[in-house]
Amino acid sequence: MEKNKKRKVVTTVIFAVIAIALIVLLLNPHWLFEGTSASAIQELETEHMLIKRSGKITLAHVATALLAVCIVFLAYLAIRLILKLIGKASDRAKTVTGLIAGVLKYVAVIAAIVWALSILGVNTAAVLAGVGILGLILGFGAQSLIEDIITGIFIIFEGQYNIGDIIILDDFRGTVRDIGVRTTVIEDAGGNLKVVNNSDIRNFQNRSKNPSVAICEVAVAYETDLLKLRELLEAELPKMLDKHPDLYLAAPKYLGVDALADSGVNLKIAVSCTEANVFGARRMLTQDVRMLFMEKGVEIPFPQVVVHKGED
Repeated sequence: MEKNKKRKVVTTVIFAVIAIALIVLLLNPHWLFEGTSASAIQELETEHMLIKRSGKITLAHVATALLAVCIVFLAYLAIRLILKLIGKASDRAKTVTGLIAGVLKYVAVIAAIVWALSILGVNTAAVLAGVGILGLILGFGAQSLIEDIITGIFIIFEGQYNIGDIIILDDFRGTVRDIGVRTTVIEDAGGNLKVVNNSDIRNFQNRSKNPSVAICEVAVAYETDLLKLRELLEAELPKMLDKHPDLYLAAPKYLGVDALADSGVNLKIAVSCTEANVFGARRMLTQDVRMLFMEKGVEIPFPQVVVHKGED
């Protein structure tokens, strides 16, 4: 923990120094161009498609290009920090800001490259036109990539699931940890991560939209008076909510007889809970019912084997 704090402090100091230096350069940039005459900057223009000026690139050009890249990088960090603060409001806000931050990363890289090339004298309009034609050609071979991006946008803006939601995709149940431009990352209870292309996410269940239900199935002997047992459960089950308010959203409810099994009568008891606590609530409810039956003398039958010994 202390090492991480020290690293954060050092990183903050470095960025602060860079920011101060950039501000100084922006307020008084003339010293950067000392030794470079105006005629050297404007002297020759070539008819080459990409180069506006002469092929001569001075130190001032390189320094200014690096300055532009640093400005874009710092602006990206500042916007990302703002988005991170906004994302703390809710899981929905975190999901939307996460997508915006992912898109912003690509925009920042493109903006920095274009700005730096324009400073160095490259005809960026011609470069962008060439990139556009190349992108159109590659687009026909990258339909799955485009489909992932479009599907990811629809997933987020339709609110099908957010970061922090628990979903079931095929046979994989886990918590959504990240929703990117192309992929979604899901983590199961064991910490295993599953990365899925957005276009491959179909027929999933979002288990966090509504409260979940934990079920306890228990058998009692056929000799049990079910009417008295019902009265007992209706009196005792509400007390379990006071014991475990962190697991249960409401008092457990007796649902009645579920089946007449070979060795006993199967009963069903349910409790409302969050999907994150559904397994813990089920285990605790089963334990509470078992302890209640032991305390009240309610018999829970189990299969028994009767051996008859023949006469000699």
